[in-house]
Amino acid sequence: MSNLSTLKPVNDFLAQQGKLYIGGKHVDALAGKTFTTPNPATGQTLATVADGQAEDIDLAVQAARTAFESWKDTPPNIRGKIVWKIGELIEQHAEELAELESLDNGKPKMFAMGLDMSLATETFQYAAGWATKIDGNTKTLSVPYAPGAKFHAYTRKEPVGVCGQIIPWNFPLLMAAWKIAPALVTGNTVILKPAEQTPLTALYLVRLLEEAGVPAGVVNIVTGFGEAGAALAAHDGVDKVAFTGSTEVGKLIVGAARGNLKKVTLELGGKAPNIIFNDADIESAVATAANAIFFNSGQVCCAGSRLYIEAGIYDEVIAGVHQIANGIKVGAGLAGDTMMGPLVSAEQFERVSGYVKAGVDAGATALTGSAVPEGGGYFHPATVLTDVRPEMSVVTDEIFGPVVVATKFTDIDEVIATGNDTPYGLSAGIWTSDVSKAHRVAERMQAGTVWVNCYNVLDAALPFGGFKQSGWGREHGHEVLDAYTQTKSVVIAI
Repeated sequence: MSNLSTLKPVNDFLAQQGKLYIGGKHVDALAGKTFTTPNPATGQTLATVADGQAEDIDLAVQAARTAFESWKDTPPNIRGKIVWKIGELIEQHAEELAELESLDNGKPKMFAMGLDMSLATETFQYAAGWATKIDGNTKTLSVPYAPGAKFHAYTRKEPVGVCGQIIPWNFPLLMAAWKIAPALVTGNTVILKPAEQTPLTALYLVRLLEEAGVPAGVVNIVTGFGEAGAALAAHDGVDKVAFTGSTEVGKLIVGAARGNLKKVTLELGGKAPNIIFNDADIESAVATAANAIFFNSGQVCCAGSRLYIEAGIYDEVIAGVHQIANGIKVGAGLAGDTMMGPLVSAEQFERVSGYVKAGVDAGATALTGSAVPEGGGYFHPATVLTDVRPEMSVVTDEIFGPVVVATKFTDIDEVIATGNDTPYGLSAGIWTSDVSKAHRVAERMQAGTVWVNCYNVLDAALPFGGFKQSGWGREHGHEVLDAYTQTKSVVIAI
């Protein structure tokens, strides 16, 4: 496991066994279990990590509960400064974190630096500003049944309590930032359960949390598999669970949370329609549509995976997207010229390959991109599927890989109906030079985010979340504060 990285701090980190972080201490799993995490570009083991179980979740919940009593009363300006410092430290250690992310997830290091680390920094620093701005308000009461009575009434925004947070493997550090930052500024404590495929940046983040001054027990990290996540979601000592991942697992989270009716927020799957009209800027639409599906090897919940192209430009757009696919350099994430890395695991490779095969067997035509490297990595070529039908699994299901299905349309009402014909509703794209058309179509799309003449534009100030089975609640913006606070009304007779 030596010399996996170009950076000594990363190699030093990988040489140590990853431990759980509970109550401010680095500890082994109580059962002594461990697991290995591989580099998806090679299959080579990167590190050995503690395999947390339900009993470890118990300890983490106890630590978080104890810490909550003092953290919620910490002055908000102090909480804000600590959260700001976390973002600052991520920026200072961005290269080590990006290299770890590339090794553990497979994504190109330059993309991890340019997107993941930048947005993670911004997420913490944007959230930090809210710490001193979480206010209730006063109310003037009528109380018609008590004439002459006077009351002083006001509301308070209070933290929810102990928050279980379960994050996915496609943007590991960034998703940790999306969850931890708003929880901390609102006075909550956290048990974070990273994806078993990509635990390393969450464990590296521990160093930065400690350096930033996060008190013991305020953030706890338990690595492990689904059993640990299930125990966290079901635990009666947890007041809220936040989950990002598949819709199928999201439904299991809801079921597990029933015991104590804990608050639940979910950011789930998608099958986004990306609609290109004849009057679009074709060059921009083609380039962005390709990036919308091939970025991060298509392992993006809001990926533009269903491409709807108006008949007059269909052939031109298909040729353009295929040409871009052919030009994508597929390789290991640390290689300087890599544009698309491997899929995260053998399981994910089999899933994506299986969907493509099923599509072709059902009559679809596969236009594949440039060759993938030989060897043990989980590489899949950028793929455009044409000649698809609405009932095909490649059209209905979230593949979560670099595979786009392309369909020709002639009628605006038809394409809107088809675009909305999905249980998902996370995002959508529209390409047109007609401003009126853009507004009309955006209004009718059943999605939490609609991008017009752009795609994958994200910002810490902009709410992100889904309609329908793409989730409950919103990340980012002031809306995320609702997920981590509860409102108390206070009425005092005068």
